[in-house]
Amino acid sequence: MMKITKFIRPYEVNKKWVLIDAANESIGRVATVAASILRGKDKPTFTPNVNMGDNVIVINASKVKVTGRKLTNKIYYKHTGYVGNIREFILRDILNRKPEFLIWNAVRLMLPKNTLGRKMIKGLKVYSDANYPKEFKVERIVKVSKEE
Repeated sequence: MMKITKFIRPYEVNKKWVLIDAANESIGRVATVAASILRGKDKPTFTPNVNMGDNVIVINASKVKVTGRKLTNKIYYKHTGYVGNIREFILRDILNRKPEFLIWNAVRLMLPKNTLGRKMIKGLKVYSDANYPKEFKVERIVKVSKEE
């Protein structure tokens, strides 16, 4: 009996919606689970060069857990493109103003840095509270922490 590796073609992909609750979870743990699902690593037919992962909805982004002194010491940088115009943002300020950015940015940095990664990140929707549009038919709910 021959063992054959099955490679998925882009037209054979069936995407579903997966829900992740980020309340009381660390940013990195939520991001690794979301990035793994977006890439399709949780499927037995994983093909690295095809956007075959499921779409992900992350809720309660404003309730993520931050450990240590990161609230005051972690700094995010943004450059405007002009000379000397680099902006600094502290994690506490971002968590208060736009908590969706924290998880979106962490997941984006875990995906491939090419056109495939840019297509994958479009399948991620992050919401700061538990309300999300109900037109997304959630097929699966994923727990981030294994303990319980």
